[in-house]
Amino acid sequence: MSRDSLTITLLLLVIVASGADITSDLGQGASPLHLAQEGLLLTLATALLGWILLSLRRQQQQIQRLTRELDEARQLPLPQDEMLLDARHRLADLMAKQFQIWGLSQSEKEVGQLLLKGLSLKEISLLRGTAEKTIRQQASAIYKKAGVSGRHGFAAWFIEDFL
Repeated sequence: MSRDSLTITLLLLVIVASGADITSDLGQGASPLHLAQEGLLLTLATALLGWILLSLRRQQQQIQRLTRELDEARQLPLPQDEMLLDARHRLADLMAKQFQIWGLSQSEKEVGQLLLKGLSLKEISLLRGTAEKTIRQQASAIYKKAGVSGRHGFAAWFIEDFL
C-alpha cells in the first residue's frame, strides 16, 4: 500500500470514528467543550483529506500533461538534413557508450536521458512514478560516476565540444 493510500485510509478512519463519536456523545449529553474538540478534529481531518485528494489530482494532471508533451515531441518530424540526422544518431550512440563506461544502471540511464532533455527532478519523478528524493539520489549517483559536479557539468560533458 502506498504512503498516500495509507494516509487517506487513516484519515477516513479518523473522520468516520469522529463522526460516530460526536453522534454518540450528542445522545449522551457530552460537554460542549468535548463536542467542540471532536468537531475540530473532524473538520481538520476532512480538510486534510480534501487537500491531499486535490494535490493527488493536480499531480495526476501534471503527469498527463508531461506525458502528452513528451508524446508530442516524439511525433515531431525529424529533420531531413542528413548531417543533422547523423549528428543526432552519433550523439545518441555517444551517450549510450558513455553511460555504459560510467557503469550507470538502467534506471540511471533513463534518468540521465531525461536530465539531458531538460526535465526537472520533479518532472522526472512524476513521469517515472518515483519519489523525487529517489530521482535526486539517482541524479547524484550519475554526477558522481560521471565525475561532474551537477546537472550543468553533466550536460556540458556531452555538448561542450559542439558549441
